[in-house]
Amino acid sequence: MTTESATDVDSGSSVERALATALTPRRERTRERLLDAAFAVFADHGIRGASIEAVCEAAGFTRGAFYSNFSSKEELFLALAERAMRRQLASLESVGKEVEPDLIRGGVVDYEAIRTILSVVVTDPGDARQWALMRAELELLAMRDPAIGRPFLAQEERLRAELGAAIRRILDSCGLRFTVEERTAVDLLLSIYESSARAAVAANPTSEDGDAAPDTAVLTELVNLLVTTAD
Repeated sequence: MTTESATDVDSGSSVERALATALTPRRERTRERLLDAAFAVFADHGIRGASIEAVCEAAGFTRGAFYSNFSSKEELFLALAERAMRRQLASLESVGKEVEPDLIRGGVVDYEAIRTILSVVVTDPGDARQWALMRAELELLAMRDPAIGRPFLAQEERLRAELGAAIRRILDSCGLRFTVEERTAVDLLLSIYESSARAAVAANPTSEDGDAAPDTAVLTELVNLLVTTAD
């Protein structure tokens, strides 16, 4: 098993600061391995059922490595959720740069092209079931415990704002706009997405992961109502 010290380097001297800087890439690799391990462990046992020891064992680290990066399982899950959203945002930004600017043809919006864009932000079907279950569990914990609820809501607020800005940039580049206020549109899109994911899991509780993937057709129908030409 790989070991890593739980003691953070004190930043008092220039030598210590330099050492802390040198360790940053290593800490980042440790953090990523813990996140990868946590996804698998949480998916199998849930947030409450999973132990920190199990996550550390799966990652090949000691508890010291865990606590040098995260203060709790809940903080670890929030970091895992943020990483997933960051990756989706990066994918959205990437596909946005490749979108043809003529999504409007003869005054009609090409919604199939928009559906292609939306499919980028839909969780990988192989992960859909796990994410739906884990997110539902985290939301329940957040509603019961303010210590979890406050950071959860703060993260949601920040990421939804960034998602709205990313979608707006794509719409602007194509001569399109939301028919409602941006945040309202984002909330509606995410609500439908999350509801569709939960319904897919409930309808097929023992099926393979791919069966839990939300249907982008539902999102496309909503886009028909939320997106129009800029003029």
